[in-house]
Amino acid sequence: MSAAKTAVVALGSNLDAPQQQVAAAVAAIAMLPEVAVSAVSSLYRTKPVGYADQPDFVNAVLLLQTTLPPPALLLALQAIENRFGRVRHFRNAPRTLDLDIIDYAGLCSHSTELELPHPRAHLRQFVMAPLAEIAPDYVLPGQRDSAAAMAAALRQAAPQDDVVVLAPPPTWI
Repeated sequence: MSAAKTAVVALGSNLDAPQQQVAAAVAAIAMLPEVAVSAVSSLYRTKPVGYADQPDFVNAVLLLQTTLPPPALLLALQAIENRFGRVRHFRNAPRTLDLDIIDYAGLCSHSTELELPHPRAHLRQFVMAPLAEIAPDYVLPGQRDSAAAMAAALRQAAPQDDVVVLAPPPTWI
């Protein structure tokens, strides 16, 4: 068995009780074989990106340790999305649950199935603010600044994005 690797996963939902969807998704991820969730951020309320005519999102970020290789982790997360009723209508559409692997042990990958690190994570307050909360010194591959520095810069550049802490992290992890 290979050594466990650290992965960063972003969670988001804006349909069907999003706060409960994200909290239940954290629990579902924690139940995956070969996965141990090590930190979970607070839940954040954020404005939609890319398609504005939809409800606000609830977002969070978690750190996990896993022996699953990236493609297997991706398939496991997509299976959870499907169980939660995820339907892919169009890019940036409303969704019951979105799970994105932001980073996997610093790996850089550009396959058609999985791009690592997530190509837009460093540009999104709804990813960087929760990541800064649980791992302020984390540096995404290809970036120079820490999560905390990037979150502060994004907040300063776009204070209108209105990323607000909605609820504390789940306590069962």
